Amino acid sequence: MSKEKGSLSIHSENIFPIIKKWLYSDHDIFIRELISNSCDAITKVKRLESFGEADLHGETDFFVKLILDSTARTLKFKDNGIGMTDDEVRKYINQIAFSGAEDFFNTYKDKGDKDQIIGHFGLGFYSAFMVADRVEIDTRSYRDESEPVKWSCDGGTEFEMEKGEKLNRGTEITLHLGEEGESFLNEYTVRSTIEKYCSFMPYPIYLEVADKEPQKDEEGNIIVEEPKALNDVDPLYLKQPNTCSDEDYKKFYNSTFKDFKEPLFWIHLNMDYPFNLKGILYFPKLSTEFDTLEGQIKLYNNQVFIANNIKEVIPEFLLLLKGVIDCPDLPLNVSRSFLQNDGSVKKISEYITKKVADKLNQLFKSDRQSYEKFWGDISPFVKFGSLKDEKFYKKVETIILYKTISDKYVTVEEYLTNLEGKLENQVYYVTDKVQQSQYIKLLQEHDIDAVILDHNIDSPFISLVESKKDNISFKRVDSDIADLLKDKDAETDDETNKKEDENVLSVFKKAINKEEIKIQIESLKSDDVAGMIILSENTRRMQDMMKMYGMSGLNMGAIPSEETLVLNKKHPLIQYVIEKSLEDTETLNLIAQQVYDLAMISHRALSPEDMSNFIKRSNEIMKHMIS
Repeated sequence: MSKEKGSLSIHSENIFPIIKKWLYSDHDIFIRELISNSCDAITKVKRLESFGEADLHGETDFFVKLILDSTARTLKFKDNGIGMTDDEVRKYINQIAFSGAEDFFNTYKDKGDKDQIIGHFGLGFYSAFMVADRVEIDTRSYRDESEPVKWSCDGGTEFEMEKGEKLNRGTEITLHLGEEGESFLNEYTVRSTIEKYCSFMPYPIYLEVADKEPQKDEEGNIIVEEPKALNDVDPLYLKQPNTCSDEDYKKFYNSTFKDFKEPLFWIHLNMDYPFNLKGILYFPKLSTEFDTLEGQIKLYNNQVFIANNIKEVIPEFLLLLKGVIDCPDLPLNVSRSFLQNDGSVKKISEYITKKVADKLNQLFKSDRQSYEKFWGDISPFVKFGSLKDEKFYKKVETIILYKTISDKYVTVEEYLTNLEGKLENQVYYVTDKVQQSQYIKLLQEHDIDAVILDHNIDSPFISLVESKKDNISFKRVDSDIADLLKDKDAETDDETNKKEDENVLSVFKKAINKEEIKIQIESLKSDDVAGMIILSENTRRMQDMMKMYGMSGLNMGAIPSEETLVLNKKHPLIQYVIEKSLEDTETLNLIAQQVYDLAMISHRALSPEDMSNFIKRSNEIMKHMIS
């Protein structure tokens, strides 16, 4: 063929600046696009061979190779795929691959949309111009009679095309990297980008550094290393679940997420109808509460990486997990608004949610012992999912566990059944076993168990459960004095007792001198505790909610404290106050203040000033004892 010059079939000379502008934030994507094109080219020629339309002469060694030459400032992409004839170059390159470039220009020239648009407009090859000042193509078609073609363009609308010198079938694209491609002269950058986007591409991908000093042994001989592919051409998630061992799943998890803690368990997704979806979701071992904020779910399209954690496809609460999902039915590059309004995306999301819920139910029913062992790690995920997705909650509500202070795991129904006749649809819980030990002890003396709810998510979660289950209420152990702890036989209503109570209240109000603290007197069955602080459940939850949403600094005083000091009339110290209540002595004052601080310490931490006063007063009381 004779040398040919011409203009690309677009109606605006501004097409390349627009490509660079809109794709700059993801400018490493050109590696994905060019490698994807190479893989497509190999797939096409293999398919033609299977139809008897191409003779590959027994060739089975297909590959994609990148050659980096930082000295020459070039990055080459080579494949032995279908190749192109000169007519195909004119059609697929010069006409920008059916991209509708004029529509693209009119759509994006005045807009601030940052969504990726490569692929959506067929501009995959042209992503090369984001980093290259000049791009060359050397290609030769699989057709025996075809001639090699050389094409080049410097990023304007002009191109040159002539007969090339390529001897073998396939395509070689050479990028002459400019200033915006400077970082891709670094081997590590290229390697890590390949691993990011192309880890599971279907053909082996190699990286060669042309100007790299060869390694030598002690005798000065060059060490020849066997080329090693950077990708896994047959990833585990594409295999049938019954062919995969536990070790296979663990190895895949470690290599994919660079996490060497073993996952708790996993779910292998394998669906062909009504949509094609494959993948593996892992429940990771969480080391801290902050780990639950975000996992990593990689979304692929035909083994081509799209993005991490696309919540339009993957339910938000599942983003706490780690996994790989490959869904060829999704377009490779589309806007978030498209995904939000696409009916098939919603079905995919619902399917994934259902499979996760099914797995949890199956584990609960078939191996509850393992399920209980995992519960501490998966409970934040299950609770978050319940809060975010009502359908998910309905599927898992009967398998939600609560760990008790006696180290047992129970459902809410089991908890109520165990305490039948003692409590009426009340679930007592603790948030701090040490801080609330005094209250726990009172309950244990009456064989009442409590569940442990010490995660940030528990406060909104129990509110959800209360709204879904009739007549069930959660109460923290220090939110109220249970009726069964009160000594009803000791309760009297005569004038003498009323007067005694009034005198005690007077002593304590004067000693504590805090208007916001309410005081009440009860006769408890146990005489071990002189005083307790209780706080209404509603007030506590409101305060917890404000803290959770970072509102604690706004005006916590706007919410009434409603803390109540409950004095146990049967305790010797309170009896002493009753007897001496008419005497205005320093001892009475010290006792009242000490009882209040001891009760407060079991409720929450004292302020620095109150703690100093408590320590000082404790020393004074001990001095009185020896004087």
